[in-house]
Amino acid sequence: MMRRPLFRLCTLLLLATACASTRERGTAATPLMQSEYSVAEDIHVRQLAPGVWLHTTLAGADFDNYPANGLLIEDGEQSLLVDMGWNTRHAEQLMTWARDTLHRPVRAAVVTHFHVDRTGGVPALTARGIPVYGLEATARLAKEHGHPVPPSIVSESQKLGPVEVYFPGAGHAPDNIVVWHRDSGVLFGGCFVKDGAAKDLGNLSDADVAAWPASLERTRQRFPDMRVVVPGHGQAGGPELLTHTQSLLR
Repeated sequence: MMRRPLFRLCTLLLLATACASTRERGTAATPLMQSEYSVAEDIHVRQLAPGVWLHTTLAGADFDNYPANGLLIEDGEQSLLVDMGWNTRHAEQLMTWARDTLHRPVRAAVVTHFHVDRTGGVPALTARGIPVYGLEATARLAKEHGHPVPPSIVSESQKLGPVEVYFPGAGHAPDNIVVWHRDSGVLFGGCFVKDGAAKDLGNLSDADVAAWPASLERTRQRFPDMRVVVPGHGQAGGPELLTHTQSLLR
């Protein structure tokens, strides 16, 4: 008479243990329990939206440990990197985290302009045969300035897996692109968009200040459904970051 209840109890305990184990490590069917990770002392990752992760990497002493943002976007059982840190170590550790923790290895990457805070990790990906995309202008300018060169060319308006890349016109740099993830409403503005706490436009050595306002307006018209806007540096916000950048330009 006692065998059936005992059998049921053992079965339930086994199922509960299995479910708990699955929740802890995360699978394609169940999301990871954590929303923030310290990948290394100078690499932090946090979830912005389902399938969208913000990575922030710190520069070395030569750039005063300045933080730079990028994205890692899930694409089925793989993922896409948008910018990849200041150097090859950053890129390598981000790829390792995507493979071992997110369980979605990086299959491709895109750089949003030619400066080293965007292109520094390119060699780590190309060494593994992972395609890295950028505008033709980005490849040319990176080569001219002695920065790592993205070897695969993307057009000024193109779908790339789960995202759309778009060149709105010059601004922070002559080749700055934005990256749109429609499913989440996240727009990666990169250094083309300033964060809400910014008091000035930052590095203007390659900027086209005259063209920048119209480029921002084209971005606003192109992506009216944006909900989250990620600047190249500083805290993410909403569409008001475009307005704030326009006010700084004025």
